[in-house]
Amino acid sequence: MSSRKGVKLVNFLVPCRLGRSLGSGVQYQPAYYMGSKSAVSPAIGNEDSKSQPVLEELRMPFSRSVIGSFFQEQPKLGNQFLEDAILQSYLKKHLPPLVLEEASRDLERFGQRIVEEIDSLGRECELNLPQLQQYDAWGRRIDRIITCPAWKRMKELSAEEGLIAEAYERKYSSWSRLIQVVKLYLYAPSSGLFTCPLAMTDGAAKVIETLGSPAALQDAFKRLTSRDPSQFWTSGQWMTERKGGSDVAHGTETMAYPRPDGTYTLHGYKWFTSATDSDMTLTLGRVVDEQGHIIQGTKGLSLFHLEVRDAKGQLNGIEVQRLKDKLGTRQVPTAELLLDGVKAIRISPEGRGVASISSMLGITRIHNTIFAVAVMRRVINLAREYASKRFVFGKLIKDHPLHIQTMARMEVEARGAFLLLMEVARLLGLEETNMATEQDQHLLRLLTPIAKLYTGKQALAVVSEGLECFGGQGYMEDTGLPAILRDTQVLTIWEGTTNILSLDVLRSVIKSQGLVLGSFFSAVQENLEASSNVPELSQPTSRLLHALQQLKDFSQSAGTKGSGFMELAARDFAYSLAKIFIGSLFVEHAAWAGATDTFIYCAQRWSEQDLCPVNKAEVSGCYSSEATSMDTQLVYEKSPLFMGKL
Repeated sequence: MSSRKGVKLVNFLVPCRLGRSLGSGVQYQPAYYMGSKSAVSPAIGNEDSKSQPVLEELRMPFSRSVIGSFFQEQPKLGNQFLEDAILQSYLKKHLPPLVLEEASRDLERFGQRIVEEIDSLGRECELNLPQLQQYDAWGRRIDRIITCPAWKRMKELSAEEGLIAEAYERKYSSWSRLIQVVKLYLYAPSSGLFTCPLAMTDGAAKVIETLGSPAALQDAFKRLTSRDPSQFWTSGQWMTERKGGSDVAHGTETMAYPRPDGTYTLHGYKWFTSATDSDMTLTLGRVVDEQGHIIQGTKGLSLFHLEVRDAKGQLNGIEVQRLKDKLGTRQVPTAELLLDGVKAIRISPEGRGVASISSMLGITRIHNTIFAVAVMRRVINLAREYASKRFVFGKLIKDHPLHIQTMARMEVEARGAFLLLMEVARLLGLEETNMATEQDQHLLRLLTPIAKLYTGKQALAVVSEGLECFGGQGYMEDTGLPAILRDTQVLTIWEGTTNILSLDVLRSVIKSQGLVLGSFFSAVQENLEASSNVPELSQPTSRLLHALQQLKDFSQSAGTKGSGFMELAARDFAYSLAKIFIGSLFVEHAAWAGATDTFIYCAQRWSEQDLCPVNKAEVSGCYSSEATSMDTQLVYEKSPLFMGKL
């Protein structure tokens, strides 16, 4: 702008009475004109030609041309079955040809349905969260949980697609469970968190099947595994109480009073109940005998089945106190419930509640793993699509080697988690069809908590990195990306925190008298033997064998150091098991004749990390009594709790 124009502009903006002439002859107009081009135009009938540039200058800062014409193209969701290299490769390697052909057609169709219908429903669930209406207009207590139409449609879709039924129909024998897991893996990121009630529905069906499908539960089992939307039920899982969390043995205060007809009435307070709008649930309680006595601890807990509403549609002795306000998974109605005379059926032997529900916990932990692996895959697929559209610093993001290196590291993590998930699904399918060897059964018991704890941590890291791939847009709520990170955080908490599951890994080793660990070593050795004729895999195989020997040495020496030592090492021990086993799966898959060079590359990259962190931590003295003391001092330094009280 020239100095002459600058003077004119300043003079023009000097306040004066409307219509008064300003030096150049331009008439002053109120400030409201400048806010929009749709405002009343200034009167210019008497201006000379010199006033026109000034008017144009005033218009320009607020015109559409200054806002700009560039809008970043958003990433588009493609058919996630067709775009998943490791999924395609895994199924081709493992499934029998006829099963592969039929399953692939269905998965491709389902992948397209996700793009065209399901993904938008999931977004609607995120934008229309559940609400609690406790009273009607006339003051009656109704405790109605209101969910959006998309949430209800998800229930219908789950039945239509057989997302639970697939595993129990056993159409493909032992492969049925794996195919179900794959469908859930494709579905989960677009599900609007409807995978949560599906996890507990699957778990409830598993419990009923494990109990031999007693007559009283046959109708429930048919509904839980139905493909008919009008018949399909979902199940909840009500175990957590105010004292509870994972410690149900000492935290469960719900009392169960026997009735003459053989049923029970339950009285208690459930502090955290997921998918509270479900049709039925399984829950734990303590049976009260005729003298009013109960048994404390695990031995006093029995498992009960109840329907949430009676034949008239009224709540079955349940009061909904409030919906929980959560960081993520907001789409899922989660509530605090008062049980006041709930009619229920005891479905376990008295005092065998925890043992009877263990199969449900195994299934829900696998569902946790499915979601972890699925959100990693989704955020990577969206980020790589975005990288082909975002132009910065002179070229597309995909042409910046540093960005692609970062995404490649995310990809290695996601592929490793996928292989671990598929192995657990394969073993579960073998167990459910009575085809599992003793080694398979031991591995399934060990790998289920390992997969849950390890992939939950992987997912948090990968999804967080994934949001960075979108820059500022990754932080904007209306893109839907931040919700992925919030929802992912639950994976390390639900169904046992990382530390709790690490202790569960130890329990499985102790309970089996070391047999599960022996099966682990054998399975890893077998996987690594597959690479003997592939020179490119010699280095990762060598590193994995070295880490395996370190783990064996640690396990042998740890047995002489007492339970306290192993409890302190439990987390690093579980991580070591996960890293070594995933590495062996990478090598085994890469050695397959149909594998591409990228699988060999994945095995090489995976093996470069510290594969046995428990060995490194022991060598550095992390599990010594001195370290324990210093850990406490470090954490509580300057805390009033530390002043002579710890």
